[in-house]
Amino acid sequence: MSDTLASALVRAARVRGRGLRFWDRSEQETRLDWADVLDRAARVAGGLRERGIRPGDTVALVFPTGPAFFDGFFGAVLAGAVPVPLYPPVRLGRLDEYHARTAAMLGAVQARMVLCEARTWRVLGVSVAAARPPLGAVDIADVRGPAHVAEGSPEDLAFVQFSSGTTVDPKPVALSHGAVIANVRAILSLIIRSDADQDGVSWLPLYHDMGLVGCVFTALLRGGNLTLLAPEQFLARPASWLRAISRTRSLISPAPNFAYALCVDRIADADLDGVDLSSWRYALNGAEPVSPATLRRFVDRFARWGLRREALTPVYGLAEASLAVTFSAVDEPFSSRRFDRTALSEGRVLEAVDGVELVSVGRPLPETRVEAPVDRIGPVRVSGPGLMTGYLHQPERTAAVYAGGCLDTGDLGFLHEGELFLTGRARDLIILRGRNHSPHEIEQAVDAVPGVRTGCAAAVSWRPEAAEHEQLVVFVEVRSDGSGGLPEAAPDSGIAEMCAKAILAATGLDPTLVVPLAPGSLPRTSSGKIRRGEALRRWVAGELSPPDAVNAWTLAGALAKGTLAHWRSSFGR
Repeated sequence: MSDTLASALVRAARVRGRGLRFWDRSEQETRLDWADVLDRAARVAGGLRERGIRPGDTVALVFPTGPAFFDGFFGAVLAGAVPVPLYPPVRLGRLDEYHARTAAMLGAVQARMVLCEARTWRVLGVSVAAARPPLGAVDIADVRGPAHVAEGSPEDLAFVQFSSGTTVDPKPVALSHGAVIANVRAILSLIIRSDADQDGVSWLPLYHDMGLVGCVFTALLRGGNLTLLAPEQFLARPASWLRAISRTRSLISPAPNFAYALCVDRIADADLDGVDLSSWRYALNGAEPVSPATLRRFVDRFARWGLRREALTPVYGLAEASLAVTFSAVDEPFSSRRFDRTALSEGRVLEAVDGVELVSVGRPLPETRVEAPVDRIGPVRVSGPGLMTGYLHQPERTAAVYAGGCLDTGDLGFLHEGELFLTGRARDLIILRGRNHSPHEIEQAVDAVPGVRTGCAAAVSWRPEAAEHEQLVVFVEVRSDGSGGLPEAAPDSGIAEMCAKAILAATGLDPTLVVPLAPGSLPRTSSGKIRRGEALRRWVAGELSPPDAVNAWTLAGALAKGTLAHWRSSFGR
């Protein structure tokens, strides 16, 4: 039997009583064993072939989290086609932007068909009309036929996932079955210790690599159970995530850094009545920069419910490598080091007691190689069996990131004592007066400011016309008052000024401008990452501005009032 997702599904279906568990908003469970997944998908595969889908065709999938997604995804796989998961129109705001991006993605992969549900079609029609897939958009409820199972070969494309597109347009990452299986097996070799280690929980989007590869495919290959919550369910009630882990006694559940911060900020003790987190051995933290302060806050907050410090496991990966590249040591407390800030701004690495704290994201997975400068900041490159075939239909873009068999990740970092430390994205780097600064440190400095939404800031450098130097501009979203009205900080309480003060204290940098924004204003990728460059473009175009009664903070105003000199003396700068 070949090493493909199809063959993995056939094997998993032989183990009865294990599969997918869907939690609804009332936390009631719907079960779909792997045998059910195979049976339903095989009939969808037959229906796709009857409608003209042939091996190698791309089939776009636009579904929320639910059984229909798996009908469509594995149905396409069993038909020999290439599924392309896209994010659904969950939020009805900014539909023009959604339609433009979705149509562009459909065109980029040359989608032959779009599969969706009837309720999605009512919103999706504009995107489909613009892209014009040859076989149109089809309600998956109408796609059934004689069961068909094509296992394919490891060299065939398994699916296409779009990179996040935080700095440029999303790129269609084409992954072979062999690459995906190799990456998943490498992950499992680090986290699975016995046959009893089966259950996992995920609220992550199924169109994102951490949700699909890291959660669904790892459960599939180990023949285990996976409990799924919708992303919007977690965002509305973060405690539902922890309750799911407790109720299912799950071993593994990953999330980006912001999710851990959100739990600390939004979960009350009363939400965790009867919760026991002692089974949670792998609380993987990846997909965005890992904050050591957030890790400590999360452990300190939930230790009384059985969470072990050793569970917090920083990791690093990217869509172009299927998913995972490095893991920090499992079953050990996370590791961080402090490095001299001035040296880092010059590209050098020197440990310092009072320096910038960076979290280690660990060592490469088995058979994966990471190339990065030792004790000097530079590009991070990766090689190994899990790398993408390329960006679908984009050979020039593919060639631009490959050199000598190595993938240029676009990330910057360094190796220190054999472990990888990341300092940011090359395209996001902030250069002020000839020195390099990571936007993440600036953004994390405002997280503790009262009234600021944790993880909702964007730091960018900007050089206006006639200006002599690049200027630091920081956008911060402020919290709602809970009723959709003015932010908690309104009427103006100096929230922007407090942010500027926090940035100076943490980094020694004077922002030229701090702009408070209403909740949800910052543009994001489909996976929730903030698009810094797009935020700046919208602000320059006049599309972003502070909400009523909340003022921006300017460097010129602080100099005029003399407050900046007072702050600097307070911090010894």
